[in-house]
Amino acid sequence: MFERPYLKLIKPRIEEPRKFIQVILGPRQVGKTTMIAQLLSQLSIPNIYESADAISATNSVWLMQVWESARLRLKASGASEFLIVIDEIQKIDNWSEIVKQQWDKDTRENINIKVILLGSSRLLIQKGLTESLAGRFETLYLGHWSYTEMQEAFGWNIQQYVYFGGYPGSATLINDDERWKNYIKDSLIETSISKDILMLTRVDKPALLKRLFELGCLYSGQILSYTKIIGQLQDAGNTTTLANYLKLLSDCGLLGGLEKYAGDIIRKRGSSPKLQVYNNALITSQSNDTYEKAIINPELWGRLIESSVGAHLINYTISERFNLYYWRDGNYEVDFILEKGDEVIGLEVKSGMRAESAGMRVFAERFNPKKVLLVGTGGIPYDEFLKINPKELF
Repeated sequence: MFERPYLKLIKPRIEEPRKFIQVILGPRQVGKTTMIAQLLSQLSIPNIYESADAISATNSVWLMQVWESARLRLKASGASEFLIVIDEIQKIDNWSEIVKQQWDKDTRENINIKVILLGSSRLLIQKGLTESLAGRFETLYLGHWSYTEMQEAFGWNIQQYVYFGGYPGSATLINDDERWKNYIKDSLIETSISKDILMLTRVDKPALLKRLFELGCLYSGQILSYTKIIGQLQDAGNTTTLANYLKLLSDCGLLGGLEKYAGDIIRKRGSSPKLQVYNNALITSQSNDTYEKAIINPELWGRLIESSVGAHLINYTISERFNLYYWRDGNYEVDFILEKGDEVIGLEVKSGMRAESAGMRVFAERFNPKKVLLVGTGGIPYDEFLKINPKELF
């Protein structure tokens, strides 16, 4: 079975002496649970795996019962250590307070119980971590599958990855376009929005959030002012509501809104967002075009290539801790700006015949970036770029 590289990061953390709670975050269907199953099969530590997915949100006592069960099993087995794994932890109300209480009790009483928590809503998990568990945890973010992973696991070529995106669970369905699209829409999009946003966060206008997501997929890779978005949506409310909903969609690994690079924080925050999906499957599953039609449509294919580069970059922003923006001034535009510390990189994506970009020249003169890169025509081939970890660019 294919192993994601993250397994090599989490395994030594569990094998070392008890230090921190390990928190694994990531969107739905990227292999968090599968990776844990692989990890448990490779460890000799006795363990207990529980999922909060089917537990009532108000049943916080359940968490304490899991812990007590682990303590009893550790004592009965005579082992020197024990591992608790809890999946979909964000479903339980007040989970972070209970985890803190139980972890601190084990620490005081010298009980060697190690803990892994998994969750698919980054916003809710991080809220709990910062409120209650400061200094007690490490995080590991699992993003959507990269081109390299889909190629190694399923033998995909670059065209398949650009169109079908990086959901491993859908890989066996790609020969039946309609079935594949239904799987993505019903099992992934609908479940993520319903279970990770609407059930766990107060959303006054759920229909608006869903329409914003659909619009974002339609315009992925394009800059759209909030005013223009309001014009496209009925009952859109105000720009603050839309910005908040876009943040919720981003925290679930669905749709992000890149801010404009301006060299200073204040002007970045007030900008129109450049909409960007985290996975190209979110665009193509809602399109009427089939795979065969898409690859021979230059305009659509060029858009999908740019979106796949954007998805590649936005997925790494969390794990590699860099910022991603776009830049535009009048008719001058640069597709992506990467910023880490005081280092800035300009990146342009070209899929057509014309490789010259006046926008990059103007940007370079104004901001003096560390480097400027061209992906596609006249630059790094996009299939090669999608195999690079963006942190290697700095």
